[in-house]
Amino acid sequence: MSGVAKPPWLDPEFPGLRPEVVAAWRGAPEHAIHEVIDGELFTQPRPRRQHLRASGELHGELRGPFDRGVGGPGGWVILDEPELRVGELPDILVPDLAGWRRERIPEDFLAEDAPAFIALPPDWVCEVLSPRTEASDRGGKMRIYRREGVAHVWLVDPLLKTLEVYRWERGLYTLVDTWEGDAPVRAEPFDAIALNLRALWTL
Repeated sequence: MSGVAKPPWLDPEFPGLRPEVVAAWRGAPEHAIHEVIDGELFTQPRPRRQHLRASGELHGELRGPFDRGVGGPGGWVILDEPELRVGELPDILVPDLAGWRRERIPEDFLAEDAPAFIALPPDWVCEVLSPRTEASDRGGKMRIYRREGVAHVWLVDPLLKTLEVYRWERGLYTLVDTWEGDAPVRAEPFDAIALNLRALWTL
């Protein structure tokens, strides 16, 4: 028995998305960040300097002790702005930072023929908030992270100089704590060392 033919307008890569969303996603300018959240396209310009500074310095604080195991426990792979494709549609997300525990990473993670996107949900993500992105970061994106069981979500606000840490518990996110200003931070899942929060806001 032959299978049911798919409608000709369905995109073979994204059969769950409406064709106009796929066309807009493929045609989005390369210099912008574009995501598909709950089947809708969201396009935003490249981040501003405060955003880039906060994201870059946070990655710098975490890279040595947690990714490379220098002065810390290691055990993580942390990436800047990876493209995630998760869920059935799929949802296409680009968090500012994402981390995977190394024991979950497949051996071919860095293979030359691996796709540019990552389908394995991370164990931790960090979103750096801005007035243009805060609604989707706190709304649709966090709902998707919750659905996919992402264990920890950090929200960094470089204007308010705050860090919010959320933990996934029984299908919901619990706010663990909020830090502000220049406070030394031991924030899960990276609480093995104190992070220099001040570095995120200053030169």
